[in-house]
Amino acid sequence: MLRAAGVGVGDEVIVSAFGNVEVAEAVIFAGALPVFAEIDPVTYCLAPAAVETAITSRTAAVVAVHRFGRHADMARLHALGQRHGLLVLEHGESEAPYDEVARRRERAAYLDAKLRGVRTPDGGDGHTYQQYVVRVPGNGRPDRDAFARAVRARGVECRVPVKTPVHRLPEFRRCVSLPETERAADVTLALPVDASLTKRDMQRVASACNALGGLLQPAV
Repeated sequence: MLRAAGVGVGDEVIVSAFGNVEVAEAVIFAGALPVFAEIDPVTYCLAPAAVETAITSRTAAVVAVHRFGRHADMARLHALGQRHGLLVLEHGESEAPYDEVARRRERAAYLDAKLRGVRTPDGGDGHTYQQYVVRVPGNGRPDRDAFARAVRARGVECRVPVKTPVHRLPEFRRCVSLPETERAADVTLALPVDASLTKRDMQRVASACNALGGLLQPAV
């Protein structure tokens, strides 16, 4: 899509560094330079204000990625695109059937009510919970990783959604300040809310997490 729109050598494309390395790779493949902008700490998508700050005379496009079941603020991003003459593209997630989304929302609501000590996701704006991503308080990555190991030891699968921000990867290394992106990479953890999970499964998830209360500082 970038190449078809004429984006190429000498152009810049604003993208998120919070995961989705394939988007930055696509920009390089088109011959352009990926420019990393900050994320919104609630949605984990590109923050429109940060995008506007990153715009230069060479900016040709913006690629917004929808994350974990939350949508980027496309209305504001399209408005920016119109104001600055930029192409605005979306990189979406696979759509699940309505009944599956409804079951995931039920499981997410259960965890919202039961979890203690972690910061649960904001469910606004039609969240479909492709992933149920919490924030683990404490000393960043060491405490998050210790929490993840302890949860897995109790038989609950969990995973770190973004291990290394794209701007920290060797092939894309940039000297850019993205504190929200790096903080999110250090403290986020995805817990299971699959539609196939039973009530007993969800009780096990909540119990495994809540049993670690002594490991955590109070969530804020």
